[in-house]
Amino acid sequence: MSEHLTSLPEATPSPRRLRLAAVIGIVLFGSIVVVGVTTRLSQAHSLRQWTDEQAIPTVVIAEPQSGNGKAPIELPAQMDAFTNAPIYARTSGYLKSWNKDIGAQVKAGELLGEIDTPDLDQQLLQGQADLASAKANAALAATTAKRWQVLRQTDPDSVSQQSVDQYNGDYAAKQAQANAAQANVERLKALKSYARLVAPFDGRVTARNTDVGALITADSSGTGTPLFTVSDTSKLRVYVRVPQVYAPSIHRGDQATLSVPEYPGKSFTAKVEADARAIAPTSGTTLVQLLVDNPDGRLLPSSYASVSFNIASDTLGLSVPAEALIFDDKGLHVATLDASDHVHFKTVTIRRDYGKTIEVGSGLAANDRVIINPSDGLVDGDEVRIAKNPEAAKPHEKS
Repeated sequence: MSEHLTSLPEATPSPRRLRLAAVIGIVLFGSIVVVGVTTRLSQAHSLRQWTDEQAIPTVVIAEPQSGNGKAPIELPAQMDAFTNAPIYARTSGYLKSWNKDIGAQVKAGELLGEIDTPDLDQQLLQGQADLASAKANAALAATTAKRWQVLRQTDPDSVSQQSVDQYNGDYAAKQAQANAAQANVERLKALKSYARLVAPFDGRVTARNTDVGALITADSSGTGTPLFTVSDTSKLRVYVRVPQVYAPSIHRGDQATLSVPEYPGKSFTAKVEADARAIAPTSGTTLVQLLVDNPDGRLLPSSYASVSFNIASDTLGLSVPAEALIFDDKGLHVATLDASDHVHFKTVTIRRDYGKTIEVGSGLAANDRVIINPSDGLVDGDEVRIAKNPEAAKPHEKS
């Protein structure tokens, strides 16, 4: 028996199922497209928003601070010995000896050194000899003139008045020559006395610029190098150049605080002694002199120091950090923020400069918000953001 295998016909999807699958595919594709477009739009919006935010500059602000009636001002100063005397040679010769070296304490009149003056010694001997000769000539002329006067009185016919006057004149001339010789001897003795170099007052030897055997040349102009320098350092004079704006606030008797770099953390009290009462046109400052006691010699003359004054202020101003000032072709001004955080520039004037802070004389209100270190690109009306860093925006302190 033969069997015939007959294959069954394959199942064919119905048109309805095909349409359903097509619809599902279209919906899926559309959903993917919508999601992708939405994501891109959201990212583009976020990027545009971030870009706009980055375009707004961030600034640090500070509020102006009011003064407290006194404002410190620190100025550089130079200290000098209360009395300073360079000792020059007034006679020539060779240094015979020196008795005091640098740092030695001396009393007034104490010998510092001595000059050997062989040339001057010979000049003095010659001058004394000339004086003796002039005195002898004057004595002879006096005797002769007296004799002629007696002859004129006893026998007027034998002696003329002209002869008497002539001998009297000769005596006067010889006496004048004797006086000149005497003055020359005194001059040479005075020069000889300068061979002894002595301290003019109590103090300390701060310089010795010679040694034994050195050739000494008389220096009457005081332009050369002194042989010794003696200084009184028990007190020091302190000289400060005070700017014109502070000059009326400093008076004689005011106290100031002095500090020097060699003693960090240590301060000394100085007292205003005098001021020049005039402004130097080249610097716009006035010279103020203070005195500071220096009994132990810790402060050194000719050294630099820093002096701090407490300046009283009758009209209290507003102070801002120095970094807030803008100086350009339009003048001096600061950048402030309004209530909507937009920039507005205000022209100001400086009343006092304290270094880190500036006291403004006009143009600023107490409730203004001042921008610190404004960028060059800021213009009036720009919108800005305030920095969130509390330390950066912390109110400043007056230095």
